[in-house]
Amino acid sequence: MSTPFIPLPERSLTIAQARREWIEGEATGPAGARIEPWLLRSWQRCLAAGHRPQHRVSFDPVTRQSIRGVAERNGALLAAARPVMARLSRAIADTRYFAILTDADGIVVEVGPLPGGSDAAARHARDIARVGVDLSERAVGTTAIGAALAERESVWLHRGEHFFEDTGVYSCAGAPLFGPQGECIGMLDLTGVQVAERPELRHLAVQSAHSIENAMVHNHPCALRLRLDWPGYGAGPGSEGLLCIDEDGRVTASNTAARQMLHRPPGAQPAPHCSELFALPPQMLFDAARRGDAVLEVPLWSGLRVQARPQLADGAQPPPVTGAERPRRLRDVETALIRRAVDDARGNVAEAAQALGISRATVYRKLGRTKGPVGRD
Repeated sequence: MSTPFIPLPERSLTIAQARREWIEGEATGPAGARIEPWLLRSWQRCLAAGHRPQHRVSFDPVTRQSIRGVAERNGALLAAARPVMARLSRAIADTRYFAILTDADGIVVEVGPLPGGSDAAARHARDIARVGVDLSERAVGTTAIGAALAERESVWLHRGEHFFEDTGVYSCAGAPLFGPQGECIGMLDLTGVQVAERPELRHLAVQSAHSIENAMVHNHPCALRLRLDWPGYGAGPGSEGLLCIDEDGRVTASNTAARQMLHRPPGAQPAPHCSELFALPPQMLFDAARRGDAVLEVPLWSGLRVQARPQLADGAQPPPVTGAERPRRLRDVETALIRRAVDDARGNVAEAAQALGISRATVYRKLGRTKGPVGRD
């Protein structure tokens, strides 16, 4: 469970107490009082690497060649992120915070417009807001960038929660970014220099990161795109599941929401086929897209159902209809789903019915059998 937000000045005192206890080794109160577990883990990694808070932090110069290399390696990420960062910059324009995009190694890939401020604040902002500079935990200690990449979760970090004293002028929110195959490809950071604490920026960072991920899926080449949500829930463009499917019916890209809805772990290999996810032939999805069906209710093998909005990609051709994949009636698809549930339950009809959320009588009726031969109650 996350530590509740504590307003200043109480929060500053809490941070100072935690530093004395966990970094300096001075027991001044209850062990670990009001410190985020991920923050403690980051401090411990810094200490294990031989760092001390008083050590100076240097931000290395960046060559033009390295800047070009960063752009070349992260072309797809940049194409998806730049429109999102432009919108993001408008949202934070009056807060003196700015956006930083990094790759999975913590190397800066893109930077939003820098706000005005004192000469000292401007210098601290320029130190980190440079494409190609290394802002990983190994280089600059505990930051939202390093923590988000290490924990694969969003974080909020304020002033003294940074490990090094040199970086204690920053406050930052960070959210990891996941690519079309579910791998961590970088993170999005919102940073301010000597500014008021704005923990609500964590939510903005998360939402913006999801927008970048969705844009990468939309930009991914495919034959069919599916937009998924639960029946009766209008998820909308910001939170819906997205799938890219090739002409063979294999899933080639997905966003975080789709992977969660379909219970697919990040980076799962090999890429799943539609028939492994949906209890209907892939041809039915292509046919629905070709007909222009706005919404198709699709059964999953788990017994759950999702709403899918299928769309053929530009120039894509649906796969040929084979004898094994000719469109089937909905009741045939339901029967196949029930048979699979009974098989998975090793013939136990009561267990299969419970998994599907239907009665045992419905199982018998759909399979067209009497109670005896189907299986066990």
